[in-house]
Amino acid sequence: MSREVLLLVDALAREKNVEKGIVFTALELALASATKKRFRDDADVRVSIDQQTGDYQSLRRWQVVDDGAVEDPARQIALSEARARDPGIALEDYIEEALEPVEFGRIGAQAAKQVIFQKIRDAEREQILNDFLERKEYMVTGSIKRMERGNAIIESGRVEAILPRDQMIPKENLRVGDRVRAYLYKIDRAARGAQLVLSRIAPEFLVKLFELEVPEIEEGLLEIRMAARDPGSRAKIAVKSNDPRVDPIGTCVGMRGSRVQAVTGELAGERVDIILWSEDPATFVINALAPAEISSILMDEEKHSMDIVVDEDNLAQAIGRGGQNVRLASELTGWELNIMTMEESQDKNEKESSVTRQLFMEKLNVDEEVADILVQEGFISLEQVAYVPIEEMLEIESLDEQTVNELRNRAHNAILTAEILDEEQFEQAAKELLSLTGMTTEIARKLMARDVKTQEELADLAVDDLVEMVEMDAEDAKQLIMAARAPWFA
Repeated sequence: MSREVLLLVDALAREKNVEKGIVFTALELALASATKKRFRDDADVRVSIDQQTGDYQSLRRWQVVDDGAVEDPARQIALSEARARDPGIALEDYIEEALEPVEFGRIGAQAAKQVIFQKIRDAEREQILNDFLERKEYMVTGSIKRMERGNAIIESGRVEAILPRDQMIPKENLRVGDRVRAYLYKIDRAARGAQLVLSRIAPEFLVKLFELEVPEIEEGLLEIRMAARDPGSRAKIAVKSNDPRVDPIGTCVGMRGSRVQAVTGELAGERVDIILWSEDPATFVINALAPAEISSILMDEEKHSMDIVVDEDNLAQAIGRGGQNVRLASELTGWELNIMTMEESQDKNEKESSVTRQLFMEKLNVDEEVADILVQEGFISLEQVAYVPIEEMLEIESLDEQTVNELRNRAHNAILTAEILDEEQFEQAAKELLSLTGMTTEIARKLMARDVKTQEELADLAVDDLVEMVEMDAEDAKQLIMAARAPWFA
């Protein structure tokens, strides 16, 4: 029997030109699969072959888990039960039980060969994929080999890739035999078929097309800093020149628009706006919204948003059909853009001023006149009143030094009072969590921020979930969850 195993391994290793280790692994899998058929449940079976003698043994095993955490009795065993058999066993170790080995002849060499051939095919496919990825070819060109449920299977050399229906440009009609270009969107190593997933709607595809058409980009004279698309309709790219002698927009447009037209043709007529990139966010936004003329911009860095004020004549142009222009400009610049008329801007400012005025009157205990002075000088929060350098506040002509100091003291006190109230509310809300062994205020705050506010909600978490939420050690997370689950076993 052992000699038969060794002869089979040797023959297959030579026939398929693979290492004997791969063949032994495949045989162990084939034998384990045959052994599992003895059991009605989904047993965890392991087969170990001695590569020197050919002898093998079959073992059924169970993983050790906490008492009360057994979810799959066919593969798991409680810690207390495991320690009854082996006092030295620990969590996540395995209890193993020897089984009567399956006769090799009952499986047949053919079944083992199928397992081995599959592993060899997987190894070959992995090697082809790795060779392709080493070339760093993010732009894939190939022919459509077949269509599967609306998805296009594309053959590029020895590699097969898939272009999903939702990654095709809307309304384009691709057919078997068509030559297509697409961007390497992601790699799905778990897929049984094509592992390369392509896209024709990703902004990166637009960037790669310009790199092909504009040699100055590859030479480093120009660079595309940002791109945003409404696939098949309109797109915007932000370009920057690294050489003052090179006009970035004109270079990308090309002689008589030849370069941008070549890109548009590949994108089923998608119109491309070429925008001059700027380090200054406001200038960049003005460029991105062109040709609409901007009257004024108000930036809110905390919210990362801008209020863009335009006159009535420019409103429709700035917003674009269906909001397309402002949406693409927002994606391109990374800022939330709020387009409004002068009248709308004034109404918004008046409402915000009214709210701020009321806040100062209430929290600083001042009259409307003093609150108005602070609002007119640009103060919008208690923190600004409390922490802006005193020299700046002393420059306000309407306020003397005594008044400035009094206002700052009142602002400090109001902030401190609010923090104390917040802390008291937190301690009251987190009282149940803070009672658990191993719980800290910091962990409780993070949990409550993720809507885990009770012991029961914490008990329902998996260890991995808790580790991700609060960035703590896995063992500490396990102990904390078991502390929360204590009432379950009481």
